[in-house]
Formats: sequence, C-alpha cells, structure tokens
Amino acid sequence: MSPMKFTICSAFMISLTGLVLHRTHLLSALICLEGLMLSLFSGLALWCMHTGSTMLSISPMIMLTLSACEASTGLAILVATTRTHGSDVMQTLNLL
Repeated sequence: MSPMKFTICSAFMISLTGLVLHRTHLLSALICLEGLMLSLFSGLALWCMHTGSTMLSISPMIMLTLSACEASTGLAILVATTRTHGSDVMQTLNLL
C-alpha cells in the first residue's frame, strides 16, 4: 500500500472512529463528518488521476459540491439547536 493510500485510509478510519465514539456534541459530529467527506474526496480524486479517465474527472467536483451543501445544512442545524436548546450537547436533543 502506498503512503498516500495509507494516509487517506487512516484519515477515513480516524474520522469514522471519532464519529462513533465521541458524539457528545453536535459540532464534533459535524467535524468528523467533514473529515470523512474530505478523505473520500481525496481518495476519489486520486483514483480518477490514477485511471486517467476523462469521464470520471467530474465526480470529485460533484462530491465536493455535495459535501459543501452537507456542511451548510449541518451548520444551520447547529445554529438552530443552539438557539433553541442553549447548547449543542446531543443528550439534550430530543429528535423524536
């Protein structure tokens, strides 16, 4: 495994572990999700460069656009819950 692939895989696994184990605050969960998306974007961009296909070269940009939409939605939810509940602690949120 090349060092670049190892770095991308380890960044994905660290972000996934952070999302699973440390989800006390909504902001920490959103940061872990962003880490997941950025490692997936890096891996997809590296794969597209490795294959050399021009048809697949747009897919990292589409993924980056969707990641930006996800981040803005997450921040809007964070602001809304902080205004209504006073904090971003996940225990105080009653989602049902």
